[in-house]
Amino acid sequence: MNTQTTTTATVTRIDTFKNQSVKNIILIASGKGGVGKTWFSITLAHALAALKKKVLIFDGDLGLANIDIQLGLSPDYDLGDVIEGEIDFKGAISHYKEGRFDILPGRSGSARLSDLSPTRLALVREELKSVAKDYDWVLIDLGAGIGGIVKSLTPASGKCLLIVNDEPTSITDAYAFLKLTRRSHPHLPVEILINQAENDPQGHRTYEGFAYVCEKFLNYKPELAGVIHRDAHIKDAIRHQVALSIRHPNSTALRDVEKIVKKSFK
Repeated sequence: MNTQTTTTATVTRIDTFKNQSVKNIILIASGKGGVGKTWFSITLAHALAALKKKVLIFDGDLGLANIDIQLGLSPDYDLGDVIEGEIDFKGAISHYKEGRFDILPGRSGSARLSDLSPTRLALVREELKSVAKDYDWVLIDLGAGIGGIVKSLTPASGKCLLIVNDEPTSITDAYAFLKLTRRSHPHLPVEILINQAENDPQGHRTYEGFAYVCEKFLNYKPELAGVIHRDAHIKDAIRHQVALSIRHPNSTALRDVEKIVKKSFK
């Protein structure tokens, strides 16, 4: 088969399946960086693994990946090796023994990964959907914002957890993310996770204010996944490159994540 025929077949396969979501793939998103996507993804994975679920985290922040960094890991392979043809998709998956879950790391500081073509991104998405069959849950730690990577990976998912805190930029950027996501994927359920709340009433006020604007202008009110309290143990765990659930197993934030698991991951 010549190159042109192969390319045509590949594009046809992508077009055939691009609108098919996989219910056990969960997007973890935000409008802006620095709101806690990565530590939450890690902690959520560990909480699910503690329930004997088979879990994979895919580092979808291509080019600025940091899940392996937060865990103090030096994986033999990453997504960059997959793109370069050094190894297949499954071969790039590493097991995090202490957390009892798997990770598929990206490659930090790689311009090549951050500039992948739409066709290549679509192939990554379809490979991820294929791998998801081997897991109970696949968590995609998306990059911040609403760029091409985010838009390419979104169709694969069964649900999106959108992380918001009470900073004005977090709220406005999360609204922009939700607006564009609703426009392109109107059937994708989006749940709001309020992070860094001082207390429950403050967290619920942040959610209600955000949800009110969404309902008024987008005619859509996202559900509340949960509230995570501000917890100094999070920074300490990140600084020591250890999962929060291992370094601080009795932390308030971990209990909050466990409540979210009971509510949203039945």
